[in-house]
Amino acid sequence: MRGWDDLYPLPVPPSWVPAAAVGILSLHFIQKLLFPYFWADLGYLLKVLTYGLRMEMYRLRGRVVTVLDKFVKLAEKQPHKPFLIYEGTVHTYRDVDRRSNRIAQVFLKHEALKKGDTVALLMGNEPDFIHVWFGLAKLGCVVAFLNFNVRFRSLLHCVSSCEPKILVVGADLLATLEEILPKLQKDVSVWIMTKDSRFPGVHTLLDKIEAASEDPVPLNQCSANSLKSAVLYIFTSGTTGLPKAAVISHLQILKGAAGLWAFGATSEDIIYITLPLYHSAASLLGIGGCIQLGATCVLKKKFSASQFWSDCRRYNVTVIQYIGELCRYLCNQPVKEGEKNHKVRLAVGNGVRNDVWREFLDRFGTVKICEFYGATEGNICFMNHTGKIGSVGRTNFFYKLFFPFDLIKYDFQKDEPIRNKHGWCEKVKKGEAGLLISKVNAKNPFFGYAGSKRHTEKKLLCEVFKKGDLYFNTGDLMVQDHDNFLYFWDRIGDTFRWKGENVATTEVSDVLVMLDFIQEANVYGVSVPDHEGKAGMASLILKHNASLDLKQMYKQVVTYLPSYACPLFLRVQEKMEMTGTFKQQKFRLVDEGFNPCTITDPLYFLDNSKKAYVLLTKELHEMILSGKMKL
Repeated sequence: MRGWDDLYPLPVPPSWVPAAAVGILSLHFIQKLLFPYFWADLGYLLKVLTYGLRMEMYRLRGRVVTVLDKFVKLAEKQPHKPFLIYEGTVHTYRDVDRRSNRIAQVFLKHEALKKGDTVALLMGNEPDFIHVWFGLAKLGCVVAFLNFNVRFRSLLHCVSSCEPKILVVGADLLATLEEILPKLQKDVSVWIMTKDSRFPGVHTLLDKIEAASEDPVPLNQCSANSLKSAVLYIFTSGTTGLPKAAVISHLQILKGAAGLWAFGATSEDIIYITLPLYHSAASLLGIGGCIQLGATCVLKKKFSASQFWSDCRRYNVTVIQYIGELCRYLCNQPVKEGEKNHKVRLAVGNGVRNDVWREFLDRFGTVKICEFYGATEGNICFMNHTGKIGSVGRTNFFYKLFFPFDLIKYDFQKDEPIRNKHGWCEKVKKGEAGLLISKVNAKNPFFGYAGSKRHTEKKLLCEVFKKGDLYFNTGDLMVQDHDNFLYFWDRIGDTFRWKGENVATTEVSDVLVMLDFIQEANVYGVSVPDHEGKAGMASLILKHNASLDLKQMYKQVVTYLPSYACPLFLRVQEKMEMTGTFKQQKFRLVDEGFNPCTITDPLYFLDNSKKAYVLLTKELHEMILSGKMKL
């Protein structure tokens, strides 16, 4: 009897099919072994190219499409979709568009603002920050975001450096306004977000907004002529001195706004923003990214570790923004039941330590940490699209074609790049720390700073590898490993990072030497276990026959400095050590830290609970190291 296989024989594949299958499997194995990140790199590179081509197409068609243009289109396309949720109140795309129109109409009528005028904005996180920003942008104004933590001399410097025609101040910052008002330039018109004013000559905005028209201002007011024209000033401490106003163009906003999209966020996401809006991460990546996606953002007045996850559950948040300190604060909260009961899938930010990264994932669930690197004024950005713990991003041959950069050797004693006998800089080997520099060209321009041209020139390195080349000096030391992952190593120069902010040591020193008993102050950052960045410390030389007045010292720093810039530790020395080039010696002081067991000089600690500087004892030192003393 004939079998089934005889009646219906199975087709025999050609002889080359098994060989091809083996070949494909072999290639897959080789790719996994030798090029494990190939597909992740390719996917990320295609996203970068897609966005770049889209912008190039706009340029070729003679259209300059800005993030503001995209927002106005979304207000027409999805008017009833929530754009902003603040303290439970929903502001739709139409709501925000219309209120920003009202603000534009007020300033057009009362101040006759024209395209290119600068307006400084001193406001905290609230919907009207965005309304004022967008309203002024609709008039073609350049908006300067002022850091509301900055006080007195530094704040006056910020205002004068961007030369605004108007200063707009939030209702909760009137005390700050009162401090600077007597010394503010007389040609700056001041507006406050209230209905009544107790300050003579200061205008009120709220009452006029209510009476204004919702009609859009004429299109020619806000239409951009070039993507490279300035639209914002965002202040950064840079590497030395007082804050500098980084010039932000339409091009930079478009690039920043693409960040969330590049990490995989969509229009269905709800983004939680707790970072201050004067910071580029919140304004460009957060608000700009929300517009790029057509998504919804939840805005918080101020970050609260205790309310963070309850807010995420309440508003169904799916994307959060962070800085390293924020993640540590969340991990330091008491453990509660149901901490993984949330919908957050992406966390986008920078500066999180490896141990905090791991603890965050273990404790709060399968959240994809999207670490990135980018300076506010810089022309280079890295994105960790693979999720490699500790890395700020990854590079490859193709990425460097579009965004050329290098890591060069740096002399820490002389505080400058090392040049060989021919005068050229030298690249570091993989695994070695080097100064990150990024090539400045037509595709990757550096727009510099408002005001002094000297600040812009100081951030550029000329004749680096050959005659005529030009690079942006990031001021950051990075390490590239053998798998081409990049890791942040440290800051150079007279800057350290604390509480997610850059602290300029010269600015702190200038405030300290204003005291009549201080002869000289040397400010630097010291590492504290289980804390991101470096805490501020000041080595002090007292004037002859003078004594240290700790009460006056405390009053001075809290009055004139932002909270994150106040030195946590003081060290009183007999003599200030200098380098061979007559600069203050910091390296040995940094290494010695704040240990009273090894330092014989008097040491003091800023105890915020007592609102005073107190003697740093061995017991107090142990409490700081163990985390029992809150910094």
